[in-house]
Amino acid sequence: MNILDVQKLHVSVEGKEVLKGVDLSIKEGEVHALMGKNGSGKSTLSFAIMGHPSYKVESGKILYKGEDIVEMKVFDRARKGIFLAFQYPSSITGVSVANFIRSAYLAVHPGANFAQFNELLQENLRMLHIDEQFIHRYVNDGFSGGEKKKLEILQLAMLQPDLALLDETDSGLDIDALRIVSEGVNEVKKKNPQMSILLVTHYQRILNYITPDSVEIMHEGKIIAHGSADLALQLENEGYEKLIKEHDAKKTR
Repeated sequence: MNILDVQKLHVSVEGKEVLKGVDLSIKEGEVHALMGKNGSGKSTLSFAIMGHPSYKVESGKILYKGEDIVEMKVFDRARKGIFLAFQYPSSITGVSVANFIRSAYLAVHPGANFAQFNELLQENLRMLHIDEQFIHRYVNDGFSGGEKKKLEILQLAMLQPDLALLDETDSGLDIDALRIVSEGVNEVKKKNPQMSILLVTHYQRILNYITPDSVEIMHEGKIIAHGSADLALQLENEGYEKLIKEHDAKKTR
């Protein structure tokens, strides 16, 4: 079953068309890597699927578990099991990590009690090698790049979504932080094998840790190529330009 079907999606941001007819299908349990140069539309697709109000769907469909969610509010999409990890998470001074995660967890899992929440939180802190003092700090306030990304993956582990959109989770991470964050994603996936992932990235390096079932390449608001994990290795060796030129040549035939 396809958990996500994006069909002929056109999206504009501040009056400028960014996505120009995107088609993408993800089956339950699959991991897809979405790659492309800066400005190709990768993050716009993630934000549009999540329902960010600044990203206007001009036409097309976003089918989640068979239901068109284009008109659905962000919080309803979250409650239905969609999660977005930000490339640039915001700071929330005055709100502790513990309170923030507890509020989000209870909104998505309203029947849970505090004991269940705390047990799961402690388990996930250990999994991500996060000191317990971390949860008493304000959300992303003074956090390093690695700490911000660890918090995003901690939220992923706590909320246990059915569809995870990971927007350039690898950006700003050193080698050790990249390994820990990637291992965290893999552990969450192991516990929740039916979870599907759309992993947005520029580089192949995170795919050394998280193996995709499919790789899609975006260029100028469209997906121009897809293939196996080998496609990411090809890009690492040859760059995007060769693939883009081949695509452009096909269009002129």
